[in-house]
Amino acid sequence: MKLNLKCLIVFFILLIVEIIIGVFVRDAIIRPYVGDILVVILMYAFIRGIIKKPVKYLPIYLFIFSCIVETAQYFRIVDILHLRKYKILSTIMGTSFDIKDILCYLIGTVILIIWERVERKINSTSKTSFLG
Repeated sequence: MKLNLKCLIVFFILLIVEIIIGVFVRDAIIRPYVGDILVVILMYAFIRGIIKKPVKYLPIYLFIFSCIVETAQYFRIVDILHLRKYKILSTIMGTSFDIKDILCYLIGTVILIIWERVERKINSTSKTSFLG
């Protein structure tokens, strides 16, 4: 397996940003919205970092996955699985449903779709790519 170091570096940077947001930021915009937008991009960077071959429709798959996780929050999956006492797991899975989170995931997905189109356009004119 050949790793894409550029994508993994982006992943680790975004992971650090997400941790900083989760631990230190207590506001009405960055934590609830920017964090949710970035989490889709974070997952994308991780998958692109460990899978060499491009995955067609990856941003769409990540959006669907994010919606499934958000729907699981609606049904209180953390409580059903008795995971609330495990702070890290319950934070990762989320404990409260919010329709605005789905909108944030959609924004992150649109950013990724635009990114992929720009990257394809750049790759068609040159042989170098930032994340590819």
